[in-house]
Amino acid sequence: MQIESYICSMHGYVKRNIEEFIVESIDNNPVVAILGPRQCGKSTLAKELLMRIGNSIYLDLQRNSDLRRLDDPELFFQSAKDQLVCIDEIQLKPELFPLIRSIVDESNANGQILILGSASRDLIRQSSETLAGRISYSELTPFTIHEVENSFDEIRILWNRGGFPRSYLAKSDKVSFNWRIDFIRSFLERDIPQFGNPVQVSAVGRLWTMIAHIHGQLLNLSKIGDSLGVSHTTVRNYIELLEQTFMVRTLKPYEANLKKRMIKSPKIFIRDTGILHALLDIADFNDLLGHIVIGNSWESFVIENVLSELPDCKGYFYRTAAGAEIDLILQRGNKVVAVECKSSMAPNISKGFYSSLEDLRIEEGYIVAPVKESYPVKKNVFVVSLPEFIVKMKKKFL
Repeated sequence: MQIESYICSMHGYVKRNIEEFIVESIDNNPVVAILGPRQCGKSTLAKELLMRIGNSIYLDLQRNSDLRRLDDPELFFQSAKDQLVCIDEIQLKPELFPLIRSIVDESNANGQILILGSASRDLIRQSSETLAGRISYSELTPFTIHEVENSFDEIRILWNRGGFPRSYLAKSDKVSFNWRIDFIRSFLERDIPQFGNPVQVSAVGRLWTMIAHIHGQLLNLSKIGDSLGVSHTTVRNYIELLEQTFMVRTLKPYEANLKKRMIKSPKIFIRDTGILHALLDIADFNDLLGHIVIGNSWESFVIENVLSELPDCKGYFYRTAAGAEIDLILQRGNKVVAVECKSSMAPNISKGFYSSLEDLRIEEGYIVAPVKESYPVKKNVFVVSLPEFIVKMKKKFL
């Protein structure tokens, strides 16, 4: 039994936020792609949707038996022309894309093919240029805060274990931690060699661990390259690969027309906090409480949940050379909100946050903390819980 099917049978299906969007996309596009890191639930989601839609067929390209069905792909698609064909791990067979274009153009109908991939839109696009104008993309992340029970205790579990279904739903912290260690090893040994030019897997592994140690800090390619004994160009290429496979996020600085000297380097994060904690050998929540990374861990937990639940918003950070800083600036059109992330239940707000609001003329600020109740601290500045903040932002931006 596949891991995702095992999870579903044990815990029941967990409804994902993007379900309705994907169904709508299938109704309005010949090809739909669901992209995201492996083991985030793409297959489970696709099978659930196929079961509802009916008249469909599912192929997993990691299974030899399904691969053999594509030995003559034209014959296969001809025999399945009246069905919705779902192809899992499409990046393993990029030569299918030109044929898919020909097939969808011939029938000129929507809802023909659903593809799943463990690589980003940009990486898939390198092989799928021929599908321009025919394909709709969606990104599926690990579980977000509104896809699970968002009680205070469950939020702590999600923060500690991360959102990968097998990790989050594990029967204990030990089982969850061991799964993440195995995931890291498997990702490096099996997944990384599938993408891009040949890479030194051991160097990527060391880089990944190094990023965990500088998680939430400014990215310095030359300094990392010196530590790893490789060029800054190699470091940049490896980071891009980790970004394209959804393991790492680089957050760009907010550009403002100010006279102040502003930091122009991006900040770098491990996207899933469970993976971050495993890379740092943080086995449970008590270990996290005593670890120096806790503040930056909470910051990335907030950022990932917010940007995942508000995909139409752009996210930046702001910092001046003098130290004034905003952890996250959310922007959509002319609407802008400032966010400070504090891991304390009694957060202290720095003067730098307030001065940054004034510098940027941002009228609305939030301090997102693991609190049970929200409260104002100044005019248009509020301390809020993460679930409440996301609800407020959905009303504001969407």
